[in-house]
Amino acid sequence: MLSLKQQPIRRQLIAVAIAMLLPLAAAIFWSTSRSIQERETDFSDQAVSITTTSGAYLNEYFDSLDSMAAALVRHPAVRALRSEECDRLFEELLRDRPLIGNIVLHAPDGSIRGTGLPTPLELRTQPFAHVQQVVATDRPVVSELFVGQLTRRPTVVFAYPVHTEGGALAGVIGIGINLARLRTVFASIPLPERSVVTLTDRAGHVLARSLEPEKFIGTIVEHPVAPKDVPRTQTTMGLDGVERVFANAPIDRGDWLLSVGIPTEVAAARVRPMWRRNIVIVALALAGSFLASLWGASHVSIHMNRLRSAAQRIADGDLAPPVHSPAPNLEVAQLQSAFITMAANLRYSRDALDRQVEEERRVRETLQSLQRQVVRQERLAAVGLLVSGVAHELNNPLQAILGTAELLERRSGLSAQALDEVAFVKTQSGRAREIIRNLSRFSSQQSGLATPVDLRDVIAEVVQLRRRSLEIAGIDLDVELASSRPVSASFTELEQVTLNFVINAQQSIESSGPTKGRILIRLVDDGPKVRLEVVDNGAGVQPEDEPKLFQPFFTTKPAGRGTGLGLSVSYGIIESYGGSIGYRRSEWDGAVFYFELPAQMEAEEAAAGSTADDESTVLHRSILPGI
Repeated sequence: MLSLKQQPIRRQLIAVAIAMLLPLAAAIFWSTSRSIQERETDFSDQAVSITTTSGAYLNEYFDSLDSMAAALVRHPAVRALRSEECDRLFEELLRDRPLIGNIVLHAPDGSIRGTGLPTPLELRTQPFAHVQQVVATDRPVVSELFVGQLTRRPTVVFAYPVHTEGGALAGVIGIGINLARLRTVFASIPLPERSVVTLTDRAGHVLARSLEPEKFIGTIVEHPVAPKDVPRTQTTMGLDGVERVFANAPIDRGDWLLSVGIPTEVAAARVRPMWRRNIVIVALALAGSFLASLWGASHVSIHMNRLRSAAQRIADGDLAPPVHSPAPNLEVAQLQSAFITMAANLRYSRDALDRQVEEERRVRETLQSLQRQVVRQERLAAVGLLVSGVAHELNNPLQAILGTAELLERRSGLSAQALDEVAFVKTQSGRAREIIRNLSRFSSQQSGLATPVDLRDVIAEVVQLRRRSLEIAGIDLDVELASSRPVSASFTELEQVTLNFVINAQQSIESSGPTKGRILIRLVDDGPKVRLEVVDNGAGVQPEDEPKLFQPFFTTKPAGRGTGLGLSVSYGIIESYGGSIGYRRSEWDGAVFYFELPAQMEAEEAAAGSTADDESTVLHRSILPGI
């Protein structure tokens, strides 16, 4: 280990090496940067010159299109819109001009009267924006970029008006450009390696590109601006991720922008030999002093790198303490010990925090579960106490009232009004008796004898009970049976829950207005459970009412139509068999009430040996009569 007295010598050696290296490195960097800037300036001038040449070539090609269009609009067959002659004429022109994708002659109403490519009949009457624009302005226009319906390629159309001998507008002739082949216009221009010529419209769409046109035509450059607002020269990243020096020039013909880009790496490549030569000179000048200082500092740098790696691991979340290793001096040893202590403390703190968070989560979940149980037990106790005091006392008078009403109803000589009054008394007494029965059932919450139950039979019974009432109400009832696994429960209680869901769905539909009602009873497998859903297109449940759906005495029905105990009783039945019950919004903007019960594994294994019988049974039950 080096002594503390050797540390100032090491610092001096490193300081001298740095003092000698920094000025030379700065000079090399400045010289190299300056050379690259000068090269980039030369390339900017070269790009401007190439852009001017490319623009001239492009305008020359557009002038040739204008000349061809000027000849076509004076052709007798074009003026007369004679389709067959125009088709032959345009077809001959396309064979000699590979840059033209198609030539189309339109009538003023937009229908196609001539084309160089075979055109289906249904495409001959479709309107085109450039045709409508020419008809409106009676002037040549250039269309926006679009994919041709015949060529299936990106194209731009040069549209020209066609006039009769008297000067009236006879039609519009459009010349579509094959943008993928437009790069051949720039093929004769000498360009440095990986240089690119790009033509874009005012929206930033790439219309033509000298490199990989099929890949980039139609793409949008980032942050497009108007062609007139683009700087004449700029250094930016190209679409292919290559940094280039671009020279830009607007093309007034279509409000387009022509850009020529030369890679900046070309300038760097030309400066690189000079940069290597400077590096060699500096390396030879500093070799002796640098090697001496490097030998003294190597030991320190190795240990510092180890500590840096340990710090990076800690930053990445690995709090394992670094391993002790020999240190070249006291400072590095102290720094290493501090790192090890810090990592150990951080690891201990994180473990303690994780344990605390996990413990708080378990306590919170337990507390919430207990709170829910306490609230429900308190409600059940309150209702049970109420029912035990009044159920027996109320049932006897109600039986007397019902019996007396039936005797009165049998008497002869009663007027129609009296009979209506007696019927009203019977109805209200029966409703009071039903309320007391629901209260008794809710307060007891005792499940019946659990036996294997096929939910398909439950659904069939409920459909049989409610089919006539739903037909009278004009509500369609559908059934989807995708499960045949039985559950362990009471058939009567599951029928009660399902019937309660269907009745609620019917009442929701009837209260929602004149909309055609639909109810779907769906039976599906959900992992180890079987799910029964009742879906409707009624009014649904308001979001603020959803948390209270299964609470006792809560109802959204009008006065006299519900006690608020149906869903709460259903909740107790399903929960007593280890299942779950719930609600969600349906795909018809109505409600979905469902319950899930564990499937009987024995029945499932026995049914595996008779798959064909099960499938036929499902098919038979999915087509219930009268649904």
